[in-house]
Amino acid sequence: MFPVDLHMHTIASTHAYSTLHDYIPIAQSKNLKLIAITDHGPDMADAPHYWHFMNLKIWPRVINGVGILRGIEANIKNQQGEIDCKGPMLSNVDIVLAGFHEPVYSPKNTDLHTEALIATIQNGDVHIISHPGNPKFPIDIKSVCEAAAKYNVALELNNSSFTHSRKGSEKNCIEIVKAVKAAGGVLSVGSDSHIAYDLGDFSHCQRILKEVDFPLNRVINRSAQATLDFLALRGRDYRSEFSEIL
Repeated sequence: MFPVDLHMHTIASTHAYSTLHDYIPIAQSKNLKLIAITDHGPDMADAPHYWHFMNLKIWPRVINGVGILRGIEANIKNQQGEIDCKGPMLSNVDIVLAGFHEPVYSPKNTDLHTEALIATIQNGDVHIISHPGNPKFPIDIKSVCEAAAKYNVALELNNSSFTHSRKGSEKNCIEIVKAVKAAGGVLSVGSDSHIAYDLGDFSHCQRILKEVDFPLNRVINRSAQATLDFLALRGRDYRSEFSEIL
């Protein structure tokens, strides 16, 4: 249903186990048209160095029919919504995901989590908030979803939150999807794969979308064209560079 996966990790994040070369044939076999490399931001203990993100430009835009977006899953650092991707590094990536990760931002309380997320959204550098349904970081769902809709930031429905990570997320994820729907916002679905075999697995995401009857025309990765149009609206227009997959 979704030929784009905007959340995956390579061995550059050393708790992941596949290279980008491993991902390409899996993407082909699953008819994915576009994937984003989104290794963890450098404030994580085992994340790649700043130079990794500065050198992403060496990857071709399209490999064997699969488009490659150069991205990052940045870490939210504080209440001001600062992330560990700024300056030249921010300019050098195509797409920015950002989320809470315990080694960088320790769990606090609902009010502080909400404040930090809304500040991150308002700062304007982030395109997608990753795994906002994490039960270790409770938020005021309505407030966050309304802010995301106002600033055209996608909230992620993360498939690994139902399988490998962040157990207990399902209730929050359902409420987030409902709140995004009510607020007129947009979603992204992501596999958050840490091994190539999981790329493009949105099975639990699709179940939740169907259960909530979420309009698929508000899922930014419903097609490669829709993803690139979303980025263009946010000031990053790469459509001509990916013309062969559109």
